Amino acid sequence: MKQQRNTREYVKLAAKGMAMGAADAVPGVSGGTVAFMTGIYEELIYSLRQFDIDALKLVFTGKLKQAWNHVNGNFLITLLSGILLSLVGLASGVLYLLEHYPVLLWAFFFGLIFASTWSLARHVDGWNADRISVFGIGVVIAYLITSMSPAAVEPTTLMIFLSGMIAICAMILPGISGSFILLLLGMYTPILGAIKALEINTLLLFAVGCGIGLLSFSRVLNWAFSHHKTMTLALLGGFMLGSLNKVWPWKYTSAYTINRHGEEVPLVQDNVLPMSYQDMTGQEPYLVAALALMAVGFVLVILLDRRPAKVEQV
Repeated sequence: MKQQRNTREYVKLAAKGMAMGAADAVPGVSGGTVAFMTGIYEELIYSLRQFDIDALKLVFTGKLKQAWNHVNGNFLITLLSGILLSLVGLASGVLYLLEHYPVLLWAFFFGLIFASTWSLARHVDGWNADRISVFGIGVVIAYLITSMSPAAVEPTTLMIFLSGMIAICAMILPGISGSFILLLLGMYTPILGAIKALEINTLLLFAVGCGIGLLSFSRVLNWAFSHHKTMTLALLGGFMLGSLNKVWPWKYTSAYTINRHGEEVPLVQDNVLPMSYQDMTGQEPYLVAALALMAVGFVLVILLDRRPAKVEQV
């Protein structure tokens, strides 16, 4: 499951981490999707699973190097550095694009996720009735989650901690956006604002919640890949396809809410056709540019997909 890497390959790994961070900053896009389409998803889940009793024994007996190798530390620290660098560096840019050019940003990610769904599906060997059913269940679950209306809550200490635990589980699931889960919980703006302002106490509390949730949920995913890999891929593919509901570029805001700063922010958004979008909002749909960015996202996934086209049946 581990891979030997040279310096150049670690630079590439950091870049993949940055791509994951950029994706996780957008409500509706999953960093897990990026991890899967860049071929590091299973190694990531395996490495997180290695934080176990054996790792603790190695640490407490002073065998720090063996403990580091046990958890695939070079892989994790490189990937995490890329994610954090991206989140800190791109948070302002993502907020700007979401505010001023939402159609173009959503269009690019729509192309990415649509192609990733196709890429994942082609790695499932033998689409029988069971796998098609599991795929359909994934589609329905993701669609229902992305159709829910966001909540408006106060960012209390407990809420920040719990939101970290819940959102991180979604962040490592392809197709389920951790940022959108934060949006549903009413915590997206407070957390992204804390990243921008480097509010250390808030970020540490959120990180502790993320750490606990990540180490727990990674064990579930590792078991699923070890014992039911093909069915797990089918379910994740369904998650991806169902999540396209959230990243459809043309949205009409039918309800707003007021955040803690007294600013009006979208609460409920409905997907509409490009021409209806212009009539209903009075805004330019950027149809040609959006379709071009969808194509760019699609082609990018195809170029990144270098894995074999089949997986072992489970």
